[in-house]
Amino acid sequence: MVTKRPNSTPNWRWLVPPLAAVILILIFSGTLVHLTTEAWWFSAIGFSDVFWTLLTWRGVTWIGSFVVFALFLGLNYWFAMRVTRYSTIRLLENSDFSFYADRAPKYIAPIIIFFMSLSAAGASVTAWDTLLKFFNATDFNRSDPIYERDIGFYIFELPFYEGLQDWLFALVLTGLLVATTVYTLKGTINFNRGWRQIIYGEAKAHLFLLLAGLAFLIAFQFWLQRYDLLYSGEGVVSGAGFTDIHARLTALTAMGFMGVALAVIFIASAGRNTLVLPLTGIGLYLAIYLLLYQGYPNFQQQFVVEPNELAKEKPYIEHNIALTREAYNLDTVERENYPVQGTLDRAAVANNQGTIRNIRLWDYRPLLTTYGQLQEFRPYYNFADVDIDRYNINDSYRQVMLSPRELSGAPQNRWITQRLKYTHGYGLVMSPVNKVTPQGLPELFIQDIPPKSSVDLEVEQPRIYYGQETNDYIFTGMVENEFDYPQGEDNASNRYDGKGGVDIGSLWHRLLYAYDLGSLKILISSQFQPESRIHYDRDIRERINKVAPFLRLDSDPYIALVNGRLKWIVDGYTVSNSYPYSEPAATINNAQAILQQGINQQLLAGGFNYVRNSVKVVVDAYDGSLQFVVVDEEDPLIQTYQKIFPNLFISREEVSPELESHFRYPLDLFQIQTQMYLEYHMSNPEVFYNEEDLWRFPTESYQGNQQLVEPYYMTMRLPNSDREEFVLILPFTPVNKDNMIAWMAARSDRENYGKLLLYEFPKQELIYGPSQIEARIDQTPEISQQLSLWDQQGSRVIRGNLLVIPIENALLYVEPIYLRAEQGELPQLKRVVMAYGDNIVMRPTLESAIAALFGEEKASPTGEGQPSSETTLPENLVQRARKVYEQAQDAAQAGNWGKYGEKIKELERILDQLNQE
Repeated sequence: MVTKRPNSTPNWRWLVPPLAAVILILIFSGTLVHLTTEAWWFSAIGFSDVFWTLLTWRGVTWIGSFVVFALFLGLNYWFAMRVTRYSTIRLLENSDFSFYADRAPKYIAPIIIFFMSLSAAGASVTAWDTLLKFFNATDFNRSDPIYERDIGFYIFELPFYEGLQDWLFALVLTGLLVATTVYTLKGTINFNRGWRQIIYGEAKAHLFLLLAGLAFLIAFQFWLQRYDLLYSGEGVVSGAGFTDIHARLTALTAMGFMGVALAVIFIASAGRNTLVLPLTGIGLYLAIYLLLYQGYPNFQQQFVVEPNELAKEKPYIEHNIALTREAYNLDTVERENYPVQGTLDRAAVANNQGTIRNIRLWDYRPLLTTYGQLQEFRPYYNFADVDIDRYNINDSYRQVMLSPRELSGAPQNRWITQRLKYTHGYGLVMSPVNKVTPQGLPELFIQDIPPKSSVDLEVEQPRIYYGQETNDYIFTGMVENEFDYPQGEDNASNRYDGKGGVDIGSLWHRLLYAYDLGSLKILISSQFQPESRIHYDRDIRERINKVAPFLRLDSDPYIALVNGRLKWIVDGYTVSNSYPYSEPAATINNAQAILQQGINQQLLAGGFNYVRNSVKVVVDAYDGSLQFVVVDEEDPLIQTYQKIFPNLFISREEVSPELESHFRYPLDLFQIQTQMYLEYHMSNPEVFYNEEDLWRFPTESYQGNQQLVEPYYMTMRLPNSDREEFVLILPFTPVNKDNMIAWMAARSDRENYGKLLLYEFPKQELIYGPSQIEARIDQTPEISQQLSLWDQQGSRVIRGNLLVIPIENALLYVEPIYLRAEQGELPQLKRVVMAYGDNIVMRPTLESAIAALFGEEKASPTGEGQPSSETTLPENLVQRARKVYEQAQDAAQAGNWGKYGEKIKELERILDQLNQE
């Protein structure tokens, strides 16, 4: 029985064009509005050319992929429909839907092809970076040891070829899927006709040509995998090993040729009504794959390599050591011997006052709590972290700790309060690393709101509109003034006069931003004026990633006071996971140590085996302006990005000396390099293979838990140097041992920036490591009893970082001791423990600890029970000290911190006189 078509059908085809238009508008209108506001944002910060470069190449990859996929799939669909003998979908012919059997493909197929092409375009858009690096590649002027190709080929070209192969494979495979689906639905592919006649004629030729294309692409993939062997993980180290070179390379080459042969078989069989030849080819291909690609390398590894592994792998281990060191810039480490001599005395201490007066007594963890208790003032202010830097203060090179006072949120959850009133943080706190008040609190160089300075540093623009806690968008230049800072019972107000933000004064700008941000209030509020501006993407890391998404960023942005303005400095890294023979950062022994030391996940995301700190990004805290300063001009990756974005970067010479003086060696990079150096300090491949000289990071105790010693910044005079400089150092211990074996320093000051130094102790001598010194401290009865007594009296003892301080071929160990009341949140520095040689002392101050170690005092380790200094010092100085101390206390209780600072300085001068007496 033939199903008749209905006499009349609704004429709904006229709805298709407007419906399609509405769908496209809904899909793309948000994108167009967002692109417009993004163009305004990039223009406001002076990087319009970066925006158009990013947009152009993202557009090229997206549109190019969409067009090619749509045309290719459409062409395959059209050809399959043309050659089929049936005009309807055979599966629907005898069903209740038979009326639609000849109409459905006309409407459904274009929609399916559209969305398949849309999906392919979305997946391809991320390839813009690969394309740009391919067309702007830079030579490394270093060849790999196997194929003797420049390493730039692996960094810039090979990822492009592999991405192209993946894209073409997906294209042909999708075309094959479309054609096969059409032939199946139309009945051209029919499994009821016997396997020899499942498909024939033009349809068979069509599918076989597509299969030939896939075979060619598989052959191309095997050919490219020959180069991927240089990051193989199958051997004892990363990179091609003996089995890779003598077995897998042969197998990959053979599989490449077999793929080409299989493609030829498909082409030759396209016009024949038989499947014997292609099925035979596929079977032979799979057999060779299993025997040659899978079986032969396993046989080679098990019976040739493993019985004599070191001899076979030795040259490849040498390649791995050399290229891993190059990839992490460890080939530049300058190694020196550091013979420890017990000759440190008062004269040597006096000769190294630059190091002594910059010994860090304040651990950043309790100091952050102390800053918050003393200087936050209001619940909406917050100190997120403590930074360490150095300044020339009163003609003296001083190491300081500082923290910006950021706005963590508005006190009320109202639109005007959040967006218009509470817009910025205010000022910072700065203290020297070694100064303590009589109350055990840090002496503050810069404090309060508005900022008050007791040194020759002034904060001329203290407002922080851009920072680490600035997550929301805000408006300035509105009818209502902004809240500036608390002032007694009233609040000071402010009107923004900087160049930051984007103009939002016009109705057109407000309309688009209201749509983009999803806030109708932006459109209807009466607060806007012609000079109004919107500030968004104010988080400094997000701001940098938006302009330079190819950089990975350090986990510790730090703030610097430069010519009266607050500047954020963020270290940017160029990375690659394609450096031949280099060990990936997260696969070496003790890899978890990297995570334990707190390196941010963004830097480690995706993995890498090549890294350079090539850029310092400077963000102005007031106006959000960005500077991308190239500090490693020899890095080929940053040279390539300079070609791509010629107006994005500036050279180091274009930076003011005041700003450059605050560049420091980045902590994350140093942690990764030292992690790699635990193994890669070994040059001899036999020693490396047997792990005979493996190192590890030392451990220390903090709040009752054992943890890895963190690298720490110091101002010190390095061996054979004539002045103090700012360095980042970390000691090493042998694996499964606690004694120190070496220490590494990374230099930060301009003329020596980036240089790595390794100082190795004599292996035949015992040099105490941090955990051994802590054990000796715990075993000193007078010290352990005092710490236990404080614990029993309701105070919590906090032991800070134990610092190892090299001075003139000797080592000082310093550990600060803090007390915090059980019900309080204000840690106080109570004692300083210092060790040298076999002597350990604990004193209230660093100066008294040094005097006990190197002076004539014959004190107990704690200094308790000694004659009072008042019996041997002039009575008038003692009385003056008491009086000034009481005046300082009164000033502190009254909140007069300026007077408090003056009195503390006067007290220091009196104490200095007492020491001299």
